[in-house]
Amino acid sequence: MDSPKKCQILIDLGKSQEFLGINNAAKTVIGNEGGEQEEQKISFFGPISKNKETTWVVSLFVFIHMVVFFCTLMVNSCWAKSHGECILMVFQPLAENPLLGPSPSVLDRMGAVQGHKIWRLFSSPLLHAGAFHLIISLASVIFIGINLERKYGPWRTAIIYLLSAFVGSLMASLFVQNSPNVCSSGALFGLIGASFSGLLRDWKLYTNKVQAVTELLLVLAINFAIGLLPFVDNFSNIAGLMSGFLIGCVLFFSPQLRKPALHKGLFDYGVNKSVSLKQKLDKPVLRTVSLLLLLLMISGLLLAVLYSINATKYCPWCQYVDCVPSRKWVCDIKVPTCKTIQSGGQTALTCLKSDKYKILDSNYVSPERLEELCSLLCS
Repeated sequence: MDSPKKCQILIDLGKSQEFLGINNAAKTVIGNEGGEQEEQKISFFGPISKNKETTWVVSLFVFIHMVVFFCTLMVNSCWAKSHGECILMVFQPLAENPLLGPSPSVLDRMGAVQGHKIWRLFSSPLLHAGAFHLIISLASVIFIGINLERKYGPWRTAIIYLLSAFVGSLMASLFVQNSPNVCSSGALFGLIGASFSGLLRDWKLYTNKVQAVTELLLVLAINFAIGLLPFVDNFSNIAGLMSGFLIGCVLFFSPQLRKPALHKGLFDYGVNKSVSLKQKLDKPVLRTVSLLLLLLMISGLLLAVLYSINATKYCPWCQYVDCVPSRKWVCDIKVPTCKTIQSGGQTALTCLKSDKYKILDSNYVSPERLEELCSLLCS
């Protein structure tokens, strides 16, 4: 055989071997001799894509929450309104807010859920009750959200986050109390519910299932425990968890480990771009049933809100799911009667019910602040 032909054959063989090597390294499904398919096991919390750009949605939500919390502290202006009773000059005393945050009146002014006002359904998911709530909640969002965004893309993650937050605020508005509640954790619980959905639908694909379930339950338990404190609504967490699970059943598909293509589609950013539309729409019965249940849930909650239904009338013990009473904080802010006397640059506030009193070193105390202090004195 001629030397040029031999060289050409060797070059062709080298290209074929190189192609086969790359193809085998990128495949997530390996065919055996009998034509059967064997799935490669992966870690649930292991990154599908190491591209940092795939986490921009979670980063954006975290940034928005931090900005809103900073604005809430500026509106609260504890250093000017609480007359030297602040913690670190910006936070209310722990007796008023055990989560180290603003006063109840400021949370109410910023749009926390209290009653059936429609605009609060959109403002309350942006608020956090305090610094403790903000740190734990956003740390959980980063841990859960980045994993989902890398597996299923930013748009699916954004839909889960926003829709779960809205459904959570709908549920929170049904359990009307006399204290304002924030619903930001509803979106986090939506991410947790979606994570359970993705884990269960591809149960055989993952290697560390027990560890993944344990981590998800731990994050859920910690954030639910925070909801037992004042101003954080646990009913929004429950609704967010349910809606997130259903949305995950509707939107998710089996994650792939193949090398991403160069062109990115609308819903395929940061995941396997060679996934066919048939793979994205697998398990049609599960998707259809989940979609119907989700629509039924949202429709029922919307009707209940429009008709101003107060669920606490039919479930008196439900208040303990939202806030556990304690001597160290007030769950239900009532409007007691107090006597106010101003003299010598001081304001004396006395609860007529218990004869407890408090002296403030100022004659200029806002009515909202006097009402909050009166509630604390009489609780």
